[in-house]
Amino acid sequence: MHTLVTAPNQFAEVGGRRLAYRRFGAENGVPLLCFQHFRGTMDYWDPQVLDGLGADRPVIVFDVSGIGLSDGDVPETFEEYADQGAGLLDGLGIAQVDVLGFSLGGYVAQAMALNHATRVRKLVLVGTGPRGGTQEGAHPDYPMYATRSEIPTLDDFLFLFFEPNEQSQAAGRAFWERRHQRTADLDAPTSTAVMKAQLAAMAAARESSDPSFGELRRISQPTLVVNGDHDVMIPTVNSYTLQQHIPNAQLIIYPNAGHASQYQYPELFVAHARLFLDS
Repeated sequence: MHTLVTAPNQFAEVGGRRLAYRRFGAENGVPLLCFQHFRGTMDYWDPQVLDGLGADRPVIVFDVSGIGLSDGDVPETFEEYADQGAGLLDGLGIAQVDVLGFSLGGYVAQAMALNHATRVRKLVLVGTGPRGGTQEGAHPDYPMYATRSEIPTLDDFLFLFFEPNEQSQAAGRAFWERRHQRTADLDAPTSTAVMKAQLAAMAAARESSDPSFGELRRISQPTLVVNGDHDVMIPTVNSYTLQQHIPNAQLIIYPNAGHASQYQYPELFVAHARLFLDS
């Protein structure tokens, strides 16, 4: 059984584009399709988390067009990201999946649940928010840390994803080591053009003409919302908004944790996510 570290790079034709993906974990079960964070590629996932989730289900990670090893231009909207996810499922002959979206990927996961509803059984939203969510409480320096390095560094991740306390920073360093366990057949790093395109898509997602969050009430899938108690990029209050407006949603807030709480508490997150997905 392949793991995140050993899974080969594979490619599928989707809408005239060649998309890179990796599939690993168990052969049977409802597959888990994962959407990645800002500037992230297939190499940025945590092996402990995704291998834990893959113990009894297939897991699929991929790069949308223009990112990593995938051809084409970066999509301009998160709806296009979701369309490519659905197209990948078509190419792989998969009818239905569970979807995990982290940070930027959480906005994509919501678009997938709305626009390809029959393809999504359950939804896991981590460190993310709703269209039109608030930035009140975000750290004023986070945009600088998120964009200052050509390739994001450990210091960038420790500031953006983890809390400035001893426990969280140690967890961040442990995640960084796990993330670099793969040393062969690596993905290509994202470019400045990718960063600009994703920033534009994020800006569009934060605009909303519906302050009542009616869009969220149309998400019919059972949903698990997860965050740390102090997210400096997508403030934690947005996770409460998701839970309050998605009809069948539950919320977990991890203590002394930031944006990547699932990487600070990998064993706990895997246990909670598997309980949710398997119930």
